[in-house]
Amino acid sequence: MYINIYSENPDERKIKIIVKYLTEGAIIIYPTDTVYALGCDAYNKNALERIYKIKKLNFKKDKLSFVCYDLSHISNFTTQLQTPIYKLMKKTLPGPYTFILNAKNNIPKLFKNKKKEIGIRIPNNNIARKIVKQLGNPLATTSIKNEDQILEYNTDPDLINDFYKNKVDIIINGGFGGNTPSTIIDCTKNRPVIKRIGKGDITPFL
Repeated sequence: MYINIYSENPDERKIKIIVKYLTEGAIIIYPTDTVYALGCDAYNKNALERIYKIKKLNFKKDKLSFVCYDLSHISNFTTQLQTPIYKLMKKTLPGPYTFILNAKNNIPKLFKNKKKEIGIRIPNNNIARKIVKQLGNPLATTSIKNEDQILEYNTDPDLINDFYKNKVDIIINGGFGGNTPSTIIDCTKNRPVIKRIGKGDITPFL
């Protein structure tokens, strides 16, 4: 299914259709404030397994990030929402950042591994956030990359549809995506460490 949605004012009816499919185990491709991404209901194990298969990931080694609606939503998944990390996240989210945080004990069970960290995103994109808000659960997510590797990430929704239409259930056309991923900040130690410089101002983390 190929769905056109305007990011400035997403159609609530279309969002409800997407959420209904997600609750039934669907895999979607959706826009963020950085690149297009694969996503599913983080609590649907069958959907998680499908994403790992599509991306050729390993459950024991690789973990997907979570897209949450707001900071209060994040508190369900990490033990770490205290100052100064909370202040840092409040200052920069929603935005093009992935925060690596210490995970609560329920997270490793979802991914069948012993990893004690989790990547958290709150993208500055109305489509992604409205989906998560209506779903009530985070999206487990991973970026999609360009197979021909001329550009690292797919940016054209029509071309994404051509390649993925037989691999996923819904592709959302929210306009052209970016070709720069999120900046990753590791907050699991005493002070934040930038693990990857991507989109967004890094000054708050220096």
